[in-house]
Amino acid sequence: MNKKNIVVIGLGGVGGYFGFKINKTNKQNQVSFVARGKTYEIVKEKGLTLLSPEHQNNTTHPDNIYEHLAEIQNPDLIFICVKEYDLENVCIQLSKVITKNTILLPMMNGVDIYDRIRTKLPDNIILPSCIYVASHIKEKGIIEHKGKAGKLIFGRDPEHFSEDINWVIDVINNSKIDYYFKDNSLIDIWTKFIFIASFGLVTAKYNSSIGIVCSDNTQKEEATEIMKEIKLIATHKGILLQDNIIGKTFEKASIFPPETPTSLQLDINSGKENNELELFAGSIIRYGKELKIELPFTKKIYGELKKETL
Repeated sequence: MNKKNIVVIGLGGVGGYFGFKINKTNKQNQVSFVARGKTYEIVKEKGLTLLSPEHQNNTTHPDNIYEHLAEIQNPDLIFICVKEYDLENVCIQLSKVITKNTILLPMMNGVDIYDRIRTKLPDNIILPSCIYVASHIKEKGIIEHKGKAGKLIFGRDPEHFSEDINWVIDVINNSKIDYYFKDNSLIDIWTKFIFIASFGLVTAKYNSSIGIVCSDNTQKEEATEIMKEIKLIATHKGILLQDNIIGKTFEKASIFPPETPTSLQLDINSGKENNELELFAGSIIRYGKELKIELPFTKKIYGELKKETL
């Protein structure tokens, strides 16, 4: 296999964890990281550190570390690991450095990520994915991972279905990443989203926790109605989630320690300037508008949370 030029954009909890693994094992390829500010300086000087039960040798140095996307040259594969509110800007900058053969693999939450990248970068192969990993930034350049190994589920590009992407699967496999490749990964993406969006929105509204949403009748009912609206959108888009998805989602939630917060709840109730309200509610409302579907519960909670963040 020819040497491939692989780029990981963003070294937060997700990009740091998976970027570490990709760089540690793919020495036959060139791996570059893109990071900003203090993270860029620390990784350039000391390497990227991953504190994880999976790795005893916990530091890795990429072939290149860039502070600006404009420095990337002829990338073959780009892992996009940024926050939802940075995505458009990243895509605009990438349009100037990618080739028509560059493959994009976003490692991000959300059901509209593929569509949003496709709008900005219409010609490239984009592999829809879904991530499960308990990792976070301990300090700049140092990622802490706890619990089970992070998992990546990804699939073919619906618009470039027959393109040969075996070499990308090989890169993931060589990285010793726990992954599952399937032709269609959209059901997995929406199954995760129905959980993170409903619990994120309700915990943010009440400043509660995953356990309280499961046990408080009012909060559980609101989460259920939001799940129903998301399932309705998915069905209209031809993504058939399992019939008992709502019960299964509450089952999944009951496994978490009851006091577990959600990232949207923490961001909104700490007054953080940027948050993922648009990712969780804005995307569903936009799909509802396109499909002419009424979404009273999602719209109501979106309006309430929007006021809080003004």
